[in-house]
Amino acid sequence: MATDFPELPGVTHEFIDAAGLRTHVALAGPADAPPVLLVHGWPQHWWAWRHVIPQLADTHRVIAADLRGHGWTERPRTGYGKDQLAADLFAALDTLGIRTVTWIGHDWGAYAGFLAALKHPDRIDRMLTMAIPHLWTPRDPRLLPIFLSYQGPLSLPLIGPRVADRMLRRIVQAARGPDPLSQADVDLFAEHIPPATTVAMYRTFLTRELPPTLKGRFAHQTLEVPTTHMVGERDLVTSGAVEGTSPRQPQLEVRIVPKVAHWIPEQRPDLVVDWARQTPA
Repeated sequence: MATDFPELPGVTHEFIDAAGLRTHVALAGPADAPPVLLVHGWPQHWWAWRHVIPQLADTHRVIAADLRGHGWTERPRTGYGKDQLAADLFAALDTLGIRTVTWIGHDWGAYAGFLAALKHPDRIDRMLTMAIPHLWTPRDPRLLPIFLSYQGPLSLPLIGPRVADRMLRRIVQAARGPDPLSQADVDLFAEHIPPATTVAMYRTFLTRELPPTLKGRFAHQTLEVPTTHMVGERDLVTSGAVEGTSPRQPQLEVRIVPKVAHWIPEQRPDLVVDWARQTPA
């Protein structure tokens, strides 16, 4: 696979062979600093964190990984369950000799983070998740048309590959207001995710992961990892989110970020950096 990485000062790149997957990670910061794992969502890769990494590298060992099938990581045909994505990352961390991390996840990186925290709470000291309904969000049928408007077509084996690139280029620009991506950045994301990955991500979710969730898969599970969950005030995907903590999930605090929609790490990187630099209570 070509290593045509965009340049970001202070960043080095490494390919990690672990648990049968060749994973690309962008690394920055001192090797002996507290490690923080940055996990992007669809349709992006490590470059989604370009405004976060330089600031965070002053105080942390930064590991920005490309998920299976995304960016410069290997693209197998199978394995796109979000629990598998979490397992891929733990395997990469094991190879790097890192036992415990701070997990910062956006979009699918947040979803995988919740699954990782439920299964291996001892491996995540604290977590920041962004831009999805968290696992204990009350289901609102009014949001279903929003999800299906893009997830439905993208999940279809015949239609998905035909529309993936066109929809990706629109979605990655959606609701950015006066701060659109440059065409170079749009191309950088679009050219490093094959349509097959897009179809697999959403088809796996809609056919295998969403149904048990709707039936209460997580209803009686308790999040043990201290977690801040940020959602954009203008993000339709998380419309109706309620700020604050829940008695049923005391380790989960929801924060609503004003004047932004889905792309918090790119439009409000200061919030991500400030959160990471805070001393845990």
